[in-house]
Amino acid sequence: MVGTSRTSKKAMGLSLARPALVVVLSLGLAGCTHEGAPTQAEPAAVQTTHTAVASSTAKPALSGETVRDSFGNADFYTTVPGDTLSAVAAAYKLSEAKVAGFNGLQPGAPLTPGTRLRLIPDGPMPGARGAATVDANGVPTAYTIEPDDSLAAITYRFNLTDEQLAEANKVAFTYEKGNVYFIRAGQVIQLQKKPVDSRSGSGASVNNSFGQTVFYTTGEGDSFDSLGYKFRFTTDQLLRWNPTLTAGQPIPVGTKVRLMPGDVTIDGSHGTFTTDADGIPLTYTTATGDTERQIAFRFGVPEIADLESANRPLTGTDRVWYDFADLPSGELAPGQTISLNLTKPIHQ
Repeated sequence: MVGTSRTSKKAMGLSLARPALVVVLSLGLAGCTHEGAPTQAEPAAVQTTHTAVASSTAKPALSGETVRDSFGNADFYTTVPGDTLSAVAAAYKLSEAKVAGFNGLQPGAPLTPGTRLRLIPDGPMPGARGAATVDANGVPTAYTIEPDDSLAAITYRFNLTDEQLAEANKVAFTYEKGNVYFIRAGQVIQLQKKPVDSRSGSGASVNNSFGQTVFYTTGEGDSFDSLGYKFRFTTDQLLRWNPTLTAGQPIPVGTKVRLMPGDVTIDGSHGTFTTDADGIPLTYTTATGDTERQIAFRFGVPEIADLESANRPLTGTDRVWYDFADLPSGELAPGQTISLNLTKPIHQ
C-alpha cells in the first residue's frame, strides 16, 4: 500500500543499496521480465569458425596445427617431430604440469608426432560437472549447468573469459547481479558464437541520453545473431520488440530495429510514456506494480542509478523525488510522471 506520508516511503537517503540493473538470459525461456541492458563494449573482432589453423599464429616455434574456438582460443594442438611437452606448454602460456594433466601424461614425457594434445581440461571437474556438447573438431559448443557449478570453474573448463561467455549468450554479463543468476542448475548455455557476416554492424545507431543504443538501422550483412552479439539481446527478445520481423528470415537492409521493449509492456512496467520526434523515451507515468528496475529496462536506461539521476529532488537529502509503494522492492507508487531522459530531468 502507498503510505499516507510522502516522506515515509521515499528513498530517504537510500542508504540501502539498490539491486543493480541486470539482463536475464532468456535461452529458451518465455516471458518478458528482464533486468538490465547491455552496457559493456563489444570485444574486438575475433575468428568465428572452428577450423584448424597453423599454430604459427600463436607461437612461431611450433609448426603443428591448432584447433581454435570461435573466439580464437586454442583448444587442441597436433604435434610434429621435435615438439616437446614443455615447448607446447610455453607456446600457449600454460604450465607443463597442466598440459600433461589435461592429456594423462607425466611432465617431461616424450611426444609422438601426430599426437592431438588437449589445451583445455578433459571432462567434468569440481564446479563444472555438467555435460557438454562438442563440434566435429572437439570444440565445446554448449553446456548444461549442474547444481553447485560456478562461473569460475565453467570458464576455466572451457577456456573462456567471462566476457566471451557473455557474448556467446548475448547478455551483458554472466556474474550474479541484482539477485539474478546466470549460473542456474539445468540451464543450457552457449559456449561459442555462430559465424556472422563480416559486413555486419555498420548500420546507424540512435542512442538515448544515457548513451544506450535504443534503435539500430540495419546494413549489409546484419542478422539476428550479429545484432544479438553486438547489442546483447536474444533473438526472442528482438522478435518480441519488433513484430514486423520474422524468425528464420533475413532482416532487410534499412530496417529500424528497436533495442528496448518500449511499446511492449513487461512485468513491472505497465504504464504509459512519451517520446521525442526520434522515438527516444522522455517521460513515464507509473502504474500499479511498476518497479524502478523494470521501468529502466523497458526504456533502455542502463542502471537504476541513471533513472534516479533524471529524477533528483530539489531539496533534502533523498536521492529521488518520486514516492515508493514498497521501498525494498523498488516498487513505485502509481500515477507519477517521471523522467526517462537525463537531458530533460524532472526535479521537484
